[in-house]
Amino acid sequence: MTERTNGYYAPLVHVADAQDEGRMLRDVLRHRLGVSRRLWVRLKTTEAGVTINGEKAYSSARLAVGDRIELRMPEEESEDILPQPMALDIAFEDEHLLVLNKPAGLIVHPTTGHYANTLANGVVHYWRERGERCRFRPVHRLDEDTSGLVVVAKHPYAHQQLSVQMMAGGIEKKYRAYVYGHPPAARGEVDAPIGRVPEDPHRRAVLPDGQPSLTYYEVARPYACGASALDVRLGTGRTHQIRVHLGSVGCPLIGDGYYADPDWARTALADRLAGVIGRQALHAALLAFRHPVTDEPLTLVASLPYDLRALEAALERLPAGLGL
Repeated sequence: MTERTNGYYAPLVHVADAQDEGRMLRDVLRHRLGVSRRLWVRLKTTEAGVTINGEKAYSSARLAVGDRIELRMPEEESEDILPQPMALDIAFEDEHLLVLNKPAGLIVHPTTGHYANTLANGVVHYWRERGERCRFRPVHRLDEDTSGLVVVAKHPYAHQQLSVQMMAGGIEKKYRAYVYGHPPAARGEVDAPIGRVPEDPHRRAVLPDGQPSLTYYEVARPYACGASALDVRLGTGRTHQIRVHLGSVGCPLIGDGYYADPDWARTALADRLAGVIGRQALHAALLAFRHPVTDEPLTLVASLPYDLRALEAALERLPAGLGL
């Protein structure tokens, strides 16, 4: 449970060392602790937001070795999210982070017209039952029908630090994907820009004027029936990136109705797999990053859910020659 102190999260503590001697507080906060300008504004306008040796501190204060700097962020709640009891598969939790293994069929955050039965509703209920006051801050999201690991920050500093890591490519994400066909090489990359389809703003495609997008893949297992299991890593994080990139090289995700390939949909393989899985065969299996507060490396793994294990078994049993 997150430690609470008079309406604040537990303080983040930094003890000044020789590197900090004589430097101004604002420089140490920015360059050593990575506190953004936006977060600094929030902290300094709070009575107990930043203290040195227990006294309210100002940005121009000069530090001496041994000074104890404490940052205190006011507790927040997602008051616009309806708490709902929900079974949660928690992969990791401490006072700064919550990492969950999201099932397929669950939206991460409420959207217009969809205010209930999301992961956020379940997490808010879970926190309230434990007496925690935290705002729901997902560091990244997964599509509704993609299963796997999602990181939620419990306070602004954790969210900021993980967002910086993500923008710098410091968060490793590995997915398991099951696709029709075999990619052009056992290991490779898809480097192709992705943009919105003008006729359907929810749909993405490889377009010349799209955003630069990079996906790495490795064949984990080729199946004789004409399908493949791939391990996929993201070089960028565009909406529907894996689904679009793999489809662009002739390997659409099995079960993906939205990005279905008409040629594959007419094959004997697609016919034999009908009813085996009812969503895109994509699972966020691994996340590796540095803890936003302790800087310790974290590697989290989520095992395959039942429907993907059933798909694996079906692909292993099917005979050769069912694909294109």
